[in-house]
Amino acid sequence: MKIIVLTGGGTAGHVTPNIALLPKLRADGWDIKYIGSKQGIEKELIEKEGIPYHAISSGKLRRYFTLENVKDPFKVIYGFAEAHSVLKKIKPDVVFSKGGYVSVPVVLAAKMLKIPVIIHESDITPGLANKIASKGAKKICVNFPETLSYVGKKGILTGTPIREELFAGNKAKGKRLAQLKNDKPILLVMGGSLGSVKVNGALRESLDELLQTFNVVHICGKGNINNEYDCKAGYKQFEYVGEELPDIFAAADIMLSRAGANALAEIVALAIPNVLVPLSKQASRGDQILNAASMEKQGYSKVIQEEDLNNELLVEAIKDVFANKDTYRNIMRKNNSNNGTMNVINVIKEVSSPDQKTKKA
Repeated sequence: MKIIVLTGGGTAGHVTPNIALLPKLRADGWDIKYIGSKQGIEKELIEKEGIPYHAISSGKLRRYFTLENVKDPFKVIYGFAEAHSVLKKIKPDVVFSKGGYVSVPVVLAAKMLKIPVIIHESDITPGLANKIASKGAKKICVNFPETLSYVGKKGILTGTPIREELFAGNKAKGKRLAQLKNDKPILLVMGGSLGSVKVNGALRESLDELLQTFNVVHICGKGNINNEYDCKAGYKQFEYVGEELPDIFAAADIMLSRAGANALAEIVALAIPNVLVPLSKQASRGDQILNAASMEKQGYSKVIQEEDLNNELLVEAIKDVFANKDTYRNIMRKNNSNNGTMNVINVIKEVSSPDQKTKKA
């Protein structure tokens, strides 16, 4: 039985693609282990899946000055020693890294032990952790065509692994969950738990006009429900949607979303026409702006920059995308990288094969 070590953490975006790989890896007979941080979100998510979890120390790699920068190099060094010990004991055939700070010592330790490594980068430009870790990788799987120019010959366009359950949603169940009683098309709004204030505000200010055409299902983030709008017929708010998310997706005719890479991968895989409002550079390193620009260039999305967001522009963009929904859907369905799960699985099989393992990273 072949052994694979998955790693990645810090945010759900560094974990959920790993989780998406689990059913196929299990079906193919892999013995799966996970290396993550001691306190990160990945520990709880992975342990729910019944995967053996090995916790190591992890220091954050910051581009700005803080006193924590004095401590964190020692955490990284200690994490490297812990990862080296775990990998030496497990002896995996391959390591798959989804990124995040905890992945750096794991990838570097794997390279020292001559264990082949695959990295996945979701955003157009690699983050700092993946930039460092890429030196130890045999292959770098990417989500956007533009990323290939940043990662060189190791790069391969795979798309992002998508959880199988997202494809099994039921439209009728989604409508019932949202307590919608008419047949108007459904606008699904996902602002994200972070940076959702501006999207939530613009959406609510535009509700009266939007509700003339659409039902609106609004996943507004923890603590962001506004009960003043409960009286609006056709408008349903949720802080968060978990197991029912596939049904909500199935019910959606159009989406308004931020431009996080994993959310975009799901939108494309499910072929949902969409309007994107990427986080501004004031709130991020600008990766969402680049992600959204790529989506628009490929014909998948219409983009409104956060600085330009207003009621009139928002309503106009949503109505325009909905009027051309079939065009957007058809373009996304033709995408050849939307089966990210199988594409990544095939790279794992290739890199872990005996003839490939003997080659240097």
